[in-house]
Amino acid sequence: MKNLSNQPCLIARSLALVGDAWSMLIMRDAHAGLTRFDEFRKSLGIAPTMLTGRLSALTDEGLLEKRRYSDRPPRDEYVLTEAGRDFLPVLFAIGAWGRKHRGGGNVTRFFDAETGTEIDPVTIDRETGAPVGTRPIRIAAPE
Repeated sequence: MKNLSNQPCLIARSLALVGDAWSMLIMRDAHAGLTRFDEFRKSLGIAPTMLTGRLSALTDEGLLEKRRYSDRPPRDEYVLTEAGRDFLPVLFAIGAWGRKHRGGGNVTRFFDAETGTEIDPVTIDRETGAPVGTRPIRIAAPE
């Protein structure tokens, strides 16, 4: 597969970094407050080598920052950067799509911690105010 990170399409470039399920779920868990390797591993049931690779990639690309919390033994935690915090709406957009097209049965729900209301995300175009997906799009190649 051609390396997506060099594509002019920003969707392709972004998928090169966070386009696999493990990376998305690590970001979900980081937003839920998990920071330590063992916390991610327990939550996800992911193999240690795979988790190490994903955490390293997310750190190298600036979505997570590695911080030392213990010198003896050496232990690090992974905290969200500004870019990582900015990724939350992407996760909620995927969740909203899943609710509509993959829902049913018992599903995880997300609530605003301050108001207690369930989060129902809407993605809109800043310029027109129209919900994304309700109007035709046109893709323009770079000039």
